[in-house]
Amino acid sequence: MNLRIVVTGASGNVGTSVVRALSSEPAVGSILGLARRKPSWSCPKLEWAEADIGVADLDPLVGGADVVIHLAWLLQPARDPVTTWRTNVLGGIRVFESVARTQVPALVYASSVGAYSPGPKDRAVTESWPTHGWPAASYTREKAYLERYLDAFEPRHPSVRVVRMRPAFLLKRESAAEQRRLFLGPLFPGGITRHVPVVPDVDGLRIQAMHTDDAASAYLLAATQDVRGAFNLAVEPVLDAPVLARILGARTVRLPRWALRVPLAAAWHLHAVPADPDLFDAMLRLPVMDAGRARAELGWVPRFTATEAVEELLDGLRDGTGGPTPPLTPRVEGGRLGELRTGVGSRP
Repeated sequence: MNLRIVVTGASGNVGTSVVRALSSEPAVGSILGLARRKPSWSCPKLEWAEADIGVADLDPLVGGADVVIHLAWLLQPARDPVTTWRTNVLGGIRVFESVARTQVPALVYASSVGAYSPGPKDRAVTESWPTHGWPAASYTREKAYLERYLDAFEPRHPSVRVVRMRPAFLLKRESAAEQRRLFLGPLFPGGITRHVPVVPDVDGLRIQAMHTDDAASAYLLAATQDVRGAFNLAVEPVLDAPVLARILGARTVRLPRWALRVPLAAAWHLHAVPADPDLFDAMLRLPVMDAGRARAELGWVPRFTATEAVEELLDGLRDGTGGPTPPLTPRVEGGRLGELRTGVGSRP
């Protein structure tokens, strides 16, 4: 094989790991990475093209590809859901339809655990669990909408092999600065992670996380094998208050949900944090996923535990670590004061 693969959102947390994984695969001949801002960083087999999936003419970019891996996603501005809808939903649909028009044989789409309807925390669900999201949060609402679109897309285009990847939260050291900007905001002091005395134990705080490089290896397998359908991606252990307390060297304190949500909502309304309280509500309702299908059918073997992924991110937060692309940069123009001046959660 000498596969030509197009990757949207190639400069982000997941994208940089995916293009590195593709670059090391002998079956991959060339990679075209699409990004809104062209990075100076690169790797073997990779070429860059600047493209905003919401407005760009995508057919010349994806035409002739063997596989399109669609990763591009705007998590901010959370205060402007119309903007995120235009990029994430309408832009995603533009990618899907371009794949069909140009007769690309395979589409690998980055869905998410966030696409799932509220589910159990005491047992793991398979890919058959409903994907209606949590309607109040824009992220989960948009992920669920694209699942519905693909439900109709696949029967209309049976010649396109469609794979839906549903990973847990994705973490790596190089994503620390970006994740701080996206979820914690400019007032969060990275050094505080060295001195966390307590971890709140609230109902529903039982989530899954994994190393981004492990997700990238699954994307590589999905791109290069004749598989289709949905694949959950998750690793052990499930993260709850006791596990997080062990990682942080802290103790747990039992609290009601409102004791966290009320101050988070206040900080959101004061423009002190970029993550809205609806996303917090959604997180507490996510089901625990069973990743058995990915292991059995893809042959996926993750290298990192969830605790190792969290520890990497915490190290990156303490050090202010970033990566070599615009989304991952450790410092944006104007620094943290610039983030405050431009409105926390108000701009991409």
